[in-house]
Amino acid sequence: MPASVSRRWVLHLDLDAFFASAEQLTRPTLRGRPVLVGGLGARGVVAGASYEARVYGAGSAMPMSRARRLIGASAVVLPPRGVVYHHLSSVVFETLRAHVPILETLSLDEAFAEPTELAGASADEVERFCTRLREHVRERTGLVASIGAGSGKQIAKIGSGLAKPDGLLVVRPDEELSLLHGLPVRKLWGIGPVSEERLRKLGIETIGNLAELPVAEAASILGPTVGPGLHRLANGHDDRPVAERAESKQISAETTYATDIVALPDLRRAISASALAAHSRLCKDGRAARTVVLKLRKADMSVLTRSSTLSYATEDLHVLTTAAQRLSLDPLDIGPIRLVGVGYAGLSASAQDTLFPELDRMESDPSEPTSDDEQQPANLPVPADRWRPGTDVFHPRYGHGWVQGAGHGVVTVRFETRSTGPGPARTLAEGDSELEAADPLASLN
Repeated sequence: MPASVSRRWVLHLDLDAFFASAEQLTRPTLRGRPVLVGGLGARGVVAGASYEARVYGAGSAMPMSRARRLIGASAVVLPPRGVVYHHLSSVVFETLRAHVPILETLSLDEAFAEPTELAGASADEVERFCTRLREHVRERTGLVASIGAGSGKQIAKIGSGLAKPDGLLVVRPDEELSLLHGLPVRKLWGIGPVSEERLRKLGIETIGNLAELPVAEAASILGPTVGPGLHRLANGHDDRPVAERAESKQISAETTYATDIVALPDLRRAISASALAAHSRLCKDGRAARTVVLKLRKADMSVLTRSSTLSYATEDLHVLTTAAQRLSLDPLDIGPIRLVGVGYAGLSASAQDTLFPELDRMESDPSEPTSDDEQQPANLPVPADRWRPGTDVFHPRYGHGWVQGAGHGVVTVRFETRSTGPGPARTLAEGDSELEAADPLASLN
């Protein structure tokens, strides 16, 4: 078989900086600017960053306060608009399924595909196929997708990462091992920070180093189940099929600590870390959670699991982390803890705002300021707090827009949508009776 031909070609498509790109798509003024999507408060976390923001070192899962410091005054910070991301994601996958019937979606912005017509095709044929796919996505949605292609899922996912931004990388069969073995071992699917540190201490820093080990040694280091599988991947053997995924019932993250946790402050820090890691996966999955689960494995290997169900589904990191913290138990009472995990269950496609968010804030942290929006009588002026930055609005004279800022009795709105190009900014009275909240999906028009 020619070196450029593979018996199977797996594709991995990944939308570039999806959340931030969706904001730049629907709010043209933001194109070319450093955009951060995430929590706006003091404890906010970055859910997405544009490539212009990444130049400064800002990135996903970073505290928003740090990202803003890195970028400076030019940073544009916006709250997530899940309904917009869900809609765009569904259009992207609908577009892909018109050309590749079976997709294995991993999150709102990435998926695997294995087109049957590419079986036995050359790298040049695959490149032409992927180029057309990228063009279809851009024409239909205005979004940019990077694609990696290889003989299996591992090399395809690595390829799409190397192709970013706005790129395509088809890895020929005869080039896969040289590419794979030169990469850091953390790039291997399934190697997390704990495994990476364990391997690093043994002098195993690249995927090639892991591939050179006897399989028995890989099993002793990484475990009898995981070790051999990762060893196979490191050697380029990846026959995992591409198949439609059933939606997971729980999203979680857990860490085993080298030293047992024996103090409550240390446990609280560990819970916050796991809650943040699980939240990152929740955001990528595009769902909200109603139930929070805390898992503690003690030094004697016994497991304690506690859960709490909220009155509404949410993707708010602070609310979810606070719920997890309420479930904690003092190690002085239950004994040393070696593993901490936080999971989110009761998943739904969209978040539902609580009827009384101020009660949740008071219960979670009495020192935080609360909002009295829901308590205002109808005959009082509209409070500026209603017009938070990033809110979608509509005005009969100016059309659809979004709030850039508010205060001192006025609100500044940028009137634009995806199709208008950069629009004008107008300053209105915050109590303008013609200004009203709007459906975020209207920004796609």
